Amino acid sequence: MSHDRRRAPLDVPALRRALLAPAGPLARLDVVEVSASTNTELVGAVRAAPGGWPAPAALVAEHQAAGRGRAGRSWETPPRAALTVSVLLRPRLAASGLGWLPLLAGLAVARAVDAAGVEGAALKWPNDVLLPAADVAPGLGRYRKVAGVLAEVVPGVPGVPGVPGAPGPAVVVGVGLNVDQSATELPVPTATSLALAGAEADRGVLLDTLVRELAGLTAELEAAGGDAAAAGLAERYAAASATLGTAVRAELAGGRDVVEGEAVRVAADGALVLATAEGERTVTAGDVHHLRAQPGHR
Repeated sequence: MSHDRRRAPLDVPALRRALLAPAGPLARLDVVEVSASTNTELVGAVRAAPGGWPAPAALVAEHQAAGRGRAGRSWETPPRAALTVSVLLRPRLAASGLGWLPLLAGLAVARAVDAAGVEGAALKWPNDVLLPAADVAPGLGRYRKVAGVLAEVVPGVPGVPGVPGAPGPAVVVGVGLNVDQSATELPVPTATSLALAGAEADRGVLLDTLVRELAGLTAELEAAGGDAAAAGLAERYAAASATLGTAVRAELAGGRDVVEGEAVRVAADGALVLATAEGERTVTAGDVHHLRAQPGHR
């Protein structure tokens, strides 16, 4: 029997019972066999029919053929080997608080990984979840990437009056978590999976934990008026960060500039603050590379 055939499909009826209201946090849950990109598909669906997508909602694909990462990078997952999900949120937050959503999604993924029995998950600002590794990889230190996050504000879709869960702008948060891939099935040598870390993780359980954690963390941020520090979320994020306290090189979005310095804190809006030879610089978007190994904080 091939490795692929041993990979069980998601139990959709069980997931609906667990995750749809009133038992769970979701207002809608769609599971498809194949999606080019769950983020692209969900963003398009929400733009086409905003009233049909009350929030929070989730779109899950058993097989993602052309997933999107930062800077337009694409990647593919073998069927039923990864957890690929996009979650629609309509957070009651000012625009300045939206930068925390991908960071909270990373924290939710790390908690799901912990619950699956894999210790040491750490966060690389702004959108990667890492697992400890025995050797050093360029840009990652003694870590390998197990998951990525991509958050997008849906353009042209304001709040929908009269639709529950739709008080404000729509945000789609996509997560790709490597679950059962072998080393040869991973897109790059600097990636890893929960299976390679020694875990036999159930994708349905991972999805349940991830969605509940993300919904709960978002609610905590909303309750604090978008103040991540007051909510205690900034402290929790810092404790899980592999970036803070590390020398990094930040390649700014669009190739505008390259900044090197020590990552010292996350700003109120979720941006990364670097201490450089010229003073503090704030990075709002871009690729961050770790320049020296940093032990995990957790």
